[in-house]
Amino acid sequence: MKPILPTIESPADLRKLATADLEHLAGEIRERIIEVVGRNGGHLASNLGIVELTMALHTVFDFRHDRLLWDVGHQAYVHKILTGRNARFDTLRKPGGISGFPNVDESEYDLFNVGHAGTAIATATGLARGASLRKEDRGVVAIVGDASIFNGVAFEGLNQAGTLRRQLLVVLNDNSMGIAPTQGGMAESLAKFRISSTYEETKRRVKKYLPQVPLVGKAAFDALDQLKERLKASVSPHQIFEQLGFLYVGPMDGHDVAHLIELITALKDVNHPVLLHVHTEKGRGADWATADPETFHSPKPFKVEGRRVEIQCGGRSWTAAFADALIGCAKEDDRVCALTAAMPDGTGLNKFRKAFPDRYLDAGIAESATVDIAAGLCKAGMRPVVAIYSTFLQRAFDQVFQEVVLQGLPVIFCMDRAGLVGGDGAVHHGFLDIAYLRSLPNMVLMAPGDAEELRSALDLAVSLKVPSAIRYPRDTVPDPLFDNGGPPRFVLGRSIVLRNGGDATILAYGSMCRNALDAAALLATQGVESRVVNARFAKPIDQEMIRAAFSPVAGESSMAASSAMTVQADRDGEIDRGCVHPIITVEEHSTAGGFGSAVLETAHQLGMSTGSLRILGMPADRFIAHGSRAGQLAECGLDAAGIAAVVLDSLRRADPVTVERQTANADALACARRP
Repeated sequence: MKPILPTIESPADLRKLATADLEHLAGEIRERIIEVVGRNGGHLASNLGIVELTMALHTVFDFRHDRLLWDVGHQAYVHKILTGRNARFDTLRKPGGISGFPNVDESEYDLFNVGHAGTAIATATGLARGASLRKEDRGVVAIVGDASIFNGVAFEGLNQAGTLRRQLLVVLNDNSMGIAPTQGGMAESLAKFRISSTYEETKRRVKKYLPQVPLVGKAAFDALDQLKERLKASVSPHQIFEQLGFLYVGPMDGHDVAHLIELITALKDVNHPVLLHVHTEKGRGADWATADPETFHSPKPFKVEGRRVEIQCGGRSWTAAFADALIGCAKEDDRVCALTAAMPDGTGLNKFRKAFPDRYLDAGIAESATVDIAAGLCKAGMRPVVAIYSTFLQRAFDQVFQEVVLQGLPVIFCMDRAGLVGGDGAVHHGFLDIAYLRSLPNMVLMAPGDAEELRSALDLAVSLKVPSAIRYPRDTVPDPLFDNGGPPRFVLGRSIVLRNGGDATILAYGSMCRNALDAAALLATQGVESRVVNARFAKPIDQEMIRAAFSPVAGESSMAASSAMTVQADRDGEIDRGCVHPIITVEEHSTAGGFGSAVLETAHQLGMSTGSLRILGMPADRFIAHGSRAGQLAECGLDAAGIAAVVLDSLRRADPVTVERQTANADALACARRP
């Protein structure tokens, strides 16, 4: 059969296809997704499961005019392929290519840049109300998947949506999974219904009675109401949705594309909020993904050879280092317990879960509740460690403040994906945590520079009587910062000198320590010797570190010593080291409110001159697009070359003659040494 996918340039092309063609197209789309995600990495299993549902919605609705919202955004690959982006789908998650999430800059079919869960129903309610106020006839659809229906904001949205007196279709894509297996009482209720004989009977009855439902108007609503009564069963989850004001229909087979089109057509113009419950299979079309949907939720690039799948491996990740460090802490202290919000694999807690199942909790996609539960555990005498991505902890800021910090509870927040995250892009970069946590009284903020320091930071956190947070990136752990004997233990508010040098000082925070050392090595080839400090703490910041960096003599300067002319030119016979000696702060965080800001504020409080300070980090007023993490670091000037360039630029501004002479001498010496 001739391939169909190349002929699909827009959803309008779907409406020309027969049922058999649609089923064949579904297979082609799955092959396309597996091919591209296998090469680029990305979100696989959830997109394989939503193919027929996406096709059916685009067949019935025209989302150039009607409104389509995604919750969660990572399940929108099929939508992208069907809306004119198949030709560029090979560029998924690549620099300048297709985003892994809905993106308003890519297509008129994408309404929001969205990567967090739980938001679609409330946003759809606003769109529906807005359309009514403007007297626009627009259908509104929200697709809710990967267990985001259990998020608190989703329930708030349902509560508001149920008051509408107009069309709104919420599609519950129930794939029995979230990012990990779904958690909680409502999830268990849905699961019981799926495995009961009533589920199959309900599907049979819907197929029987659906042809009796008119397509439009009050008659459609009345007929659907009668249909609902016929389908009621004691174990059906319809009650909770109907009590919130929805007409509940389902659950339906999410892979029967013809029946989905028929049903969605019947529901399209119902002048009342409707919740359509669709059951899909995560990883559909790839038995290895279906068998292990958690692993293939968002895999790295992989190769498929028959029934064998090999996922690309890198070095040891910070996530793995955290898991090992936390297990070590838990072995030594039986108060240590761990919590996550639907991310056991992404945070490394799946390993902790196996070691200490009784001291592990996955609260589902509910970051706010996770923090509150941790506060309760802490009040009960435990030492809870909350492992959440930096970008997702933003969702629980009020709970961090009210239930943890205000109470003075020593809850420990471990923030994975702090900084630049590569292919997931702007929706997942963790660039705000230092700024919003640093403002909280008595909060301790730490960032280790290598895996051994991560364990030391955890040990300190467990010993504290105040809340603390530890940040680390989505990356492999660097080579150890200390050659022999491991790092000195973490002492509250104390930094560590990694390298001495008198020409400049680089104050590095966390993940930037290795890059700062590499930058210092590059600078040394230019005749510039830099002092590198591992700050370790953004709060409380090391005041002695600040005094040493901004003092008149920051160290023996190789450049000043080599330039008698510079010394003679100074009328007092001394160099104004406060101007000549640059101080560079380096962090994988926004330059607004982060570690560099803390250094600046502390220097002012200590009465130091800060004219020689440069703050290097992620830009404060623009977002960094998806791409490789290495490319993103280079774009922000946070790689070794970028840091070295800022140091040289600062030196040239202060003393251009000496810098040019010194670097020229270094170049000449390097040439002379070449064979």
